[in-house]
Amino acid sequence: MLESVNGLDLALGGVAAVLLAALVRRQRQALPLPPGPPSLPFIGGLLSMPSETEWLTFAEWGAKYGDICSVSVFGQTMIIVNAPQIATDLLDRRSAIYSDRPVMAFGGDFVGWSRTTVLLPYGAGHRASRRLMHQVIGTQNAVHKFDEIEEGEMRVFLKDLLKKPEDFVEHIRHLTGSIILRISHGYHVQPDKDPFIELANVATEQFAQSTSPGGFLANLVPPLLHLPDWMPGAGFKATGRAWRATLDKMADFPHEFVKSQMSAGTAEPSFTSNFLEEKKEITPEEEFDLKWSAASLHSGGADTTVGSIHALFRFMAMNPSVQARAQAEIDAVVGPDRLPTMADRPRLPYVNALALEVLRSHVVAPTGVPHRVTEDDVYEGYYIPKGSLVLANLWYSRFMLHDERTYTRPMEFRPERFLATEGHEPEKDPRTICFGFGRRICPGTLLADISLFFACASILSVFEIGKWKEDGVEVAPVEGQTSGTISHPLPFKCSIRPRSAKAAALIHDAQE
Repeated sequence: MLESVNGLDLALGGVAAVLLAALVRRQRQALPLPPGPPSLPFIGGLLSMPSETEWLTFAEWGAKYGDICSVSVFGQTMIIVNAPQIATDLLDRRSAIYSDRPVMAFGGDFVGWSRTTVLLPYGAGHRASRRLMHQVIGTQNAVHKFDEIEEGEMRVFLKDLLKKPEDFVEHIRHLTGSIILRISHGYHVQPDKDPFIELANVATEQFAQSTSPGGFLANLVPPLLHLPDWMPGAGFKATGRAWRATLDKMADFPHEFVKSQMSAGTAEPSFTSNFLEEKKEITPEEEFDLKWSAASLHSGGADTTVGSIHALFRFMAMNPSVQARAQAEIDAVVGPDRLPTMADRPRLPYVNALALEVLRSHVVAPTGVPHRVTEDDVYEGYYIPKGSLVLANLWYSRFMLHDERTYTRPMEFRPERFLATEGHEPEKDPRTICFGFGRRICPGTLLADISLFFACASILSVFEIGKWKEDGVEVAPVEGQTSGTISHPLPFKCSIRPRSAKAAALIHDAQE
């Protein structure tokens, strides 16, 4: 009899729990979505979706509808977050349900970026990939093992910059790619037109286009991928196949290079070779995870740092007094007879602050990569349905970080805002925002941080950056950023020359 009663109690309790969950869900669904642009039957807010510089449109929505707003396209809800605190509340403090990635039918599945760490669904595969990366770039001790690589590749970069300053953007790509490929695959790049760097440059540009919120409608309307190739408007499928082939090569070629070097007994220690040596026998699943983790390190690490260093040149051309102060600090600490090293960082606080100001002023990933919420949620009285995409508009958050309540003279490029002085506390560190949130924060944060600092110190130690001159008249660098998930400064010209004959000789001597 007691067993029957207990069984009945359990059954009734289960029914009650189901009913209660249904009631809670109904109550949540009765709440409004965050406000947003007008919606039409079936297509929702499609006509309001931007096709480029989407962060500007999202910022306009933030000003009009509030710090959290929404838009639905063909039934897919997107939550746009325009304030750092809300992003922290949702993506950090509620990360248990906000750490998934959306299924991007075009950029993720069709092109293949869902195999990389940045778009892996939250789960065992994602955790395995991050564990692999954490071992090699996840701690200060780990990243400083690569100081010698950073310093050696920087010397090559400085010589290239001295030889052909007009090609400074290509030199930046070569610098960042060479550092990452040494770390990920033990590969020494060729001096010009290295095939692995060329592949990564093309692939990462395609990533930015194929995964941006307004880039390809098939990301929001997956059935479009089933259109016959001959149908007008289906040309994007051929584009996607070509892009997938590029991505496959970017992952496969360096991986096979390591295996061939190991077979010949000439492999350098690297992320890939170390794992293969430790495992001895590796399963196909483990090799897949390794190959795509290394590809993630290669593609993500190189492209984002390119954008930051590229922006440094623009900011220095526009702010000669900042440049002069940084150079005075470098001269006092390093002196004229050597180049900076990583060991100089603790004694270069202004240069370190300059690197932070670059991060604050040029946001490399203006909208970040969307998160996906895995359960219904409520925030400040607004309903956030399960499956919603959540975008933190980092560009607008950057604008919010220009609030006078947070920053002194916020629209100026002022590295000293991050320095503690008498009566002044350092202002908000932009690294708390620009590298993402929660369990999806960029795994290469520490490496990106030291790489940008070292670029600032090294470049300014021997070069003077100024405005370009046309017919003797100074021309200010073009402002603005490219569209896409990863954004770079728009192309611009600037003057780059050695600070002195001794500085030029120092560059040559460092190469010998």
